[in-house]
Amino acid sequence: MIYLNQIFIMVTRLVMFGLVLSLLLSLMSCKSTLEVEGNFPTPVINIIPLNVGIIYEEQFRSYRYIEKNEERNGWEIGIGKSQVKLFNTVLGAMFKSVVVTESEKMITNISADVPNTSMDTSIDLYFKPKVEEFQYNVPDETDINMFEVWIKYNMKVYDGQGQLIADWIQTAYGKTPTAFFQTQEKALNEAMVIALRDLGAGLSIRFVRVPEINDWIKEHDKITTNFVKPKKEAKKKETKNNNKNTLLSKRNSKLLPINNKI
Repeated sequence: MIYLNQIFIMVTRLVMFGLVLSLLLSLMSCKSTLEVEGNFPTPVINIIPLNVGIIYEEQFRSYRYIEKNEERNGWEIGIGKSQVKLFNTVLGAMFKSVVVTESEKMITNISADVPNTSMDTSIDLYFKPKVEEFQYNVPDETDINMFEVWIKYNMKVYDGQGQLIADWIQTAYGKTPTAFFQTQEKALNEAMVIALRDLGAGLSIRFVRVPEINDWIKEHDKITTNFVKPKKEAKKKETKNNNKNTLLSKRNSKLLPINNKI
């Protein structure tokens, strides 16, 4: 009898252990990790004759989105390396010369919006991007079998002395159907790459149209009149882009509203 009780206890413990192990494996399977990778084509645009320094803070370089909503699958998405690659490609094509600034002293002073006489005087402008918000939708959460990604960036531009010139919001949107990919990770990665390309295209077109930057360029006579487009032409294209953004906002209203104001 004692022997049977011992067997029963051992069997019970094994069953309990199996249940706990299954639960742990189930929880682990709900977590998906993605390191975004992709290629970003060099935009074919008129070069702006400015020397620009890019400031990437560590939080931007290593940016990771970690899903904390317990009702959703535990996605962990790393986009730091890819967004740095995107900005290096696009800004490198936009300006006469581009350098990446990694000096903590310079970053601190620019963040404080104060003049810094120790800055490189050959730099005309400093560009500093920051991720303000990141959101995504998976096929189970949408009416269509799509992955959707929406990223809001805060763009800041400083002059060579560290004074803030412009501060605006730039949004990025990407989507892709799962039917074309073998795994959800590949589908979401593609949506991320499309969103970053959308960001690059928007930035290359919009940069000189930001009012504060346009005023600074005219004041310092940094760009020839052949480069700056006439007001009527710029206004016409701006209206076309605004209409496009409005349609995009309506089409993706289930995702979230797009705030693209300067």
